[in-house]
Amino acid sequence: MPHSATFTYVISSHGFGHAARACAVMAALQRRAPALRWEIFTQVPKWFFRESLPGPFTYHDWPTDVGLVQRNALDADLEATLERLNQFLPFRDAQIRRLAYQIQQTNSRAVFCDIAPLGIAAARAAGLPSILVENFTWDWIYQAYADEWPSLQSHMDYLAAAFAAADVHIQTEPVCRAAPFGPVDLTTPPVSRPPRTAPAETRQALGVPRDAPLVLVTMGGVAWEHNNLERLARHPEVHFLLPGEHGPHIHAPDNVHLLPANSGFYHPDLVAASDAVVGKIGYSTLAEVYLAGIPYGYVTRPRFKESAVLAAFVETHMSGVAIPPAHMANARWVDAVPDLLAQPRQQEERINGADTIAAWVR
Repeated sequence: MPHSATFTYVISSHGFGHAARACAVMAALQRRAPALRWEIFTQVPKWFFRESLPGPFTYHDWPTDVGLVQRNALDADLEATLERLNQFLPFRDAQIRRLAYQIQQTNSRAVFCDIAPLGIAAARAAGLPSILVENFTWDWIYQAYADEWPSLQSHMDYLAAAFAAADVHIQTEPVCRAAPFGPVDLTTPPVSRPPRTAPAETRQALGVPRDAPLVLVTMGGVAWEHNNLERLARHPEVHFLLPGEHGPHIHAPDNVHLLPANSGFYHPDLVAASDAVVGKIGYSTLAEVYLAGIPYGYVTRPRFKESAVLAAFVETHMSGVAIPPAHMANARWVDAVPDLLAQPRQQEERINGADTIAAWVR
């Protein structure tokens, strides 16, 4: 790969997980070729890429897919999702040409997609190769809802064909459906943004003692209302770190640290500084916890098919404790903290799938 080349990444705006995985890949390639430039098309906020990428990029605020409309971090709104899919699909020729033209203006050599198939269609229209990076695709996710919402089927069929048109196909563990569209070019370990700051330095900045147990509570960047936080005072020796959007009247005990969503703290640094993580199971959080080797108190999402695959991966390859979704709403999850902190750390050195992709792409 030429060190001064430009590439495009078209990224799903569903939560932060797809953007986090894309950033891990982009950063791994920029570490090998510091002058490499990325042209990023998504509606994930620009600050997320600014804090994640070590090299040059240009941000394009662009609608790339629908995914699922979320009521909150655990529950999807299928009626709203279907309404948006009806507006967004099938892709219109003008929609494809407009994105293809913008990509051509960047002089990009190829188009990466996570998991926004509009990028695959635009790459073909621009005469460029497309590279799909995924552990699931939206047609597979929608299967869980198709019985109740049968009009999803036409969208599922259309999306399956759109994903199958990718020129290169990379799957990242935990893989939900192996080789859904024919042979896969590369399968990697979990892909994660690596930490940048020493845990002791992060703890000092947070005001957490070096030797105090620290539990990070994260719902993946999607809105969530934390209730009954006074329960966390039952474990005064444990510090709890809660990043995200918090209401103006939220009351937290002294051992609870509240951070805004865009706090300036890099999420992988928070994971690396923690002794355990509690929260919604999602790809990027799982990958960061996996790389850190710490226990994971995970909460699955009802009917979201990826959750069962991720949970099985935790049980097989990580230290973890399952937490019922209902326990997140009233802070009963704190009752699992002693068992969680007693789980062993994983000591073996782990390969970051982002480096696998960077080495393979070169």
